Amino acid sequence: MPPTSVRLRRGAVVAVLVGTLCAPLTAGPAPAASVAVPPGLSASEPDVRALSPAVTRQLDATVRRVMREANVPGVTVGIWTPGRESYVRSFGVADTATGRRMTPDLYTRIGSETKTFTVTALLQLVDQGKVGLDDTIGTYVGGVPDGDRITLRQLAGMRSGLFDYSEDDGFLKALTSDPRRPFTPRQLLDYAFRHPVLFPPGEKFSYSNTSLILLGLVVERESGRHLGDYVERHILGPAGMRHTLFPRGSEFPAPHAQGYTDQTANGKVADAAGWNPSWGWAAGAMISTLDDLRVWAPTVATGELPDGGRLISPATQKQRLITPATPVPGAGYGLGIFDVRGWIGHNGSLPGYESLTVYLPATRTTLVVLLDTDIDHRGQEPSTLFGRAITRIISPRHVFDLPAAPAAG
Repeated sequence: MPPTSVRLRRGAVVAVLVGTLCAPLTAGPAPAASVAVPPGLSASEPDVRALSPAVTRQLDATVRRVMREANVPGVTVGIWTPGRESYVRSFGVADTATGRRMTPDLYTRIGSETKTFTVTALLQLVDQGKVGLDDTIGTYVGGVPDGDRITLRQLAGMRSGLFDYSEDDGFLKALTSDPRRPFTPRQLLDYAFRHPVLFPPGEKFSYSNTSLILLGLVVERESGRHLGDYVERHILGPAGMRHTLFPRGSEFPAPHAQGYTDQTANGKVADAAGWNPSWGWAAGAMISTLDDLRVWAPTVATGELPDGGRLISPATQKQRLITPATPVPGAGYGLGIFDVRGWIGHNGSLPGYESLTVYLPATRTTLVVLLDTDIDHRGQEPSTLFGRAITRIISPRHVFDLPAAPAAG
């Protein structure tokens, strides 16, 4: 059976929030999701445990256990806290056919983590006075349903009410029948705009890749540059992220892992490394590495560059980190970024690959997890399985925990 949607739509806190669990929002700023001390833990429990030899052995064993249970070919994990020992390990294989080992230097497709870059570009334009978060999308892009009511803020916060093009049957047929074909942003919007809006703008949370395609077009119009060029010059360059890119087609620098997916026309597992990610564009097309994502985690969470400069202003960053609570306890979503029990960042999922890049401000700890598969285990994304298992060990007061998606009714 062909898939009912592709995983770009699920590369975030939205694993259980799309459509069914939608939080009504009131006007004005909303508080970030609160984090309570889990039962059985003392209030004196440290936010992040030191990576002692015993903790390191526990992490090794836990990662291997999750790999076996979820049938994950390969995974790389990085944990860093300033002034403490770090943890960087790769497990399993990057290529099941040759047995080539997974290593920390591999490039990977980061799926919906792309959203954090697109929204950062938008927020830079806000700082420059070229756009306003409460401008309507119809000011910049024509033909958008409810375009005279939907604001850029609602698009970035996944509260637009626009249908997600990656759930359209025609799009799914086109993608799975020829996953190497290119898509243009306008083609993606055409798939979305065939459908009526799901609800009035701002009324609910509903993750939609359509929103990010529109924001990418806004960035291009107001900056006068292609989105990838803008991101490279104004975000990646200043951050020193030399191994992150916005591909124009299916290019994929070496070395990289092969990527294993069951998001195919016949449901059989395939290697998606050569597939064209243009269908994700501003919502999910980018490529990065462990070392670059280590830089990106604190940069996107704080707005501060590694050299002490600013990527976006403190006032705009404050707006970004307003993460209204969702029906998932301890989880909230702001402007292209989430907060799950104190961990700020995003994760990504598209055919063949998953990633998780999050930052815990309380201890300035970064966690990055990279996988060469997106195949669910019992309805749960494997990146979430690793995130939960790892944070239960290193930060039991702040467990990255997202319930499995309910079965379709």
